[in-house]
Amino acid sequence: MNAKQKYILQFFVRWGLTFGVAFIILVPLYWIFVSSITPRGELFSTPINYFPKNFTFQNYIDLFIDLDVEVMAWNTLVVTALSLIATIILGTAAAYAFARFEIFSSVSWAFRLLLFSALIPPVITARPLYDFMKSFNLVDTYLGLIILYTSLLLPFSVLILYNFVKQIPTSLEEAAQIDGAHFGHILFRIYFPLMKPAIATVSIINFILSLNEFFTPLFFTYKIKMLSVGITTVPRESNFEVPWDLISAMGWFIILPIILFVLFFEKNIMEGITQGGVKQ
Repeated sequence: MNAKQKYILQFFVRWGLTFGVAFIILVPLYWIFVSSITPRGELFSTPINYFPKNFTFQNYIDLFIDLDVEVMAWNTLVVTALSLIATIILGTAAAYAFARFEIFSSVSWAFRLLLFSALIPPVITARPLYDFMKSFNLVDTYLGLIILYTSLLLPFSVLILYNFVKQIPTSLEEAAQIDGAHFGHILFRIYFPLMKPAIATVSIINFILSLNEFFTPLFFTYKIKMLSVGITTVPRESNFEVPWDLISAMGWFIILPIILFVLFFEKNIMEGITQGGVKQ
C-alpha cells in the first residue's frame, strides 16, 4: 500500500468515525426535539413521522402554565451562579495550597482524599448527609443547595486548577512578597489573572454539571424546584400513561442551554482540560 492509498484510507476512517459518532449523539437529540413539537396523538403513528406534519409549541406553553418552568429556571440560575462563585474562590485557594505545600505529607494526603471523595457515589452518603444538613436546618434551602453543589464541584475544579498553579513560577509570588503583598493580594491580583483560561474552563464545565445534577435537588429539596428534576413533576393522566410530549419538551428545555454553552465555549473547554490535565 503506497502513501496515497494510506492517506485515502485514513481519510475515510477518520471521517467515517466522525460521522458515526455524530450520528449516535445527534439523532437522539433530534428525536427529543421532534417529540416535543409533535401533538400527542401523532407520537406513535405508523409509519413513523421523522418530521411532524402538524407541529405545535403547545407542549412548551403547557410547561410554563402548569409547571412554572420560569421559577425552576430562576432557582437553577441562582443556585448554579452562587455555587460557581464559591467553587472558583475555594478551588483556587485550595489548588494554591496543594500545589505550593505538597512537600508536607498531610497536605498531599488531603489532596488525595479530596480527589477520592469524587469517586464515592452520592447515594451512599445521602442518608448521613441528609441528617447532618437537617441538624443545621439546611434541608430545602438555597444555602443548603449551594453548599451541596459546591462540595460536588470542588474535587474536579481543584484538580484542574492545581495543575495550572503548578505551571506558574514561584518567583512571581516571591517578588510580590518582597514588595509586601499578603496572601489575598497574591491570590486575587497575581494568580487569578494568570489563571483566567483555567477558571473559564472550570466555570463552563461546572455550569454544565450543575444543570445535569439530578440526585441532589431530588433528595434534599421539596419546595425549591430545579430544572433537572422538572421531568419528575410532569403531570400524568394515569399511572399507565407517560406524557412523552411534555417530557420531551422539558428535556429539550434542559438540554438547550448546555448545547449553546458547548457550541460557544468548546475551544475553551478543550484547551483548559488539555493544559490543566497535564503536569509540567
